[in-house]
Amino acid sequence: MYDPTRLAALVAVAEAGSITRAASRLGYTAPALSQQLAKLEREAGAALLVRHHRGTRLTAAGELLAGRARRVLDEMDQARHELARLAGLSGGRLRVGTFVTAGIHLLPPVLTAFRRAHPDVELTVTDYEPPAGVTAVAAGDVDLALTHAYEPAAADPMPSGLFSETLLVEELVLVTALGQMLSEGSGPLPVAELAGRPLISSAPEHPPRRGVERALAEAGATPAVVCESPGYALVCALVSAGLGVAVVPEMVAEMSPAPLAVRRLEPAAFRRTISVVHRGDRNTAAATTLMALLRSGFGRASAA
Repeated sequence: MYDPTRLAALVAVAEAGSITRAASRLGYTAPALSQQLAKLEREAGAALLVRHHRGTRLTAAGELLAGRARRVLDEMDQARHELARLAGLSGGRLRVGTFVTAGIHLLPPVLTAFRRAHPDVELTVTDYEPPAGVTAVAAGDVDLALTHAYEPAAADPMPSGLFSETLLVEELVLVTALGQMLSEGSGPLPVAELAGRPLISSAPEHPPRRGVERALAEAGATPAVVCESPGYALVCALVSAGLGVAVVPEMVAEMSPAPLAVRRLEPAAFRRTISVVHRGDRNTAAATTLMALLRSGFGRASAA
């Protein structure tokens, strides 16, 4: 069996017309390339090259073998590309589920890094309000999904065959309109101080928020407006307009386009955990690569 490296050397000489020029193209020294060609001639049992004052030309045997070598090398290149596609990093696709906050504020730079490294992978991003993203991974609709869970709340069991990895834990904070009395202090606000305060109740029937809503009700917060949207943009706009206060994730408060005052709560028992749900050792190479970028990107976000 012929060595592919030596076949490539023969093709390079055929195209360059000299051993010196072929060696430069392949990154060899001329003597090293000559040794490879001499070994190929021994393998072939025939003279493949004729040296002359203007360079090197191929014999009839050399031309025949070079023609076959081109086909072999082309097939090997095709095989490499096909194997890369099977690995999910050259061609193929990666389907990502996310929820709004992560999709807007955290996911884009991670996907940018992935696309820069693997431009041939087709990316699709679908919005799933948790816990629908978990269901989508279980059903095979997406390869992985960003989801969240709140504290206090009862944790939902993970479907069989799926795994959840925590990326970021953030506090829930109180947001008020600028200049309101609750915004005047600088330290954490005892949750009991919310008793009787008008509250923008954020999607009280939304499964992840039920525990938080229940705890706020126990503290005496009075629902002033029930906002049925699970998204926080409308909640923050209503708070900024002075219609009530709300308890939202810290990231939401920091990135809200509506002007808000922010205070931490005491005790700091209200949290949101952002996780990625995936298939473990059944992940594609593309999904595994994106998860590594998520760990890095979310790690920087949590440290910031």
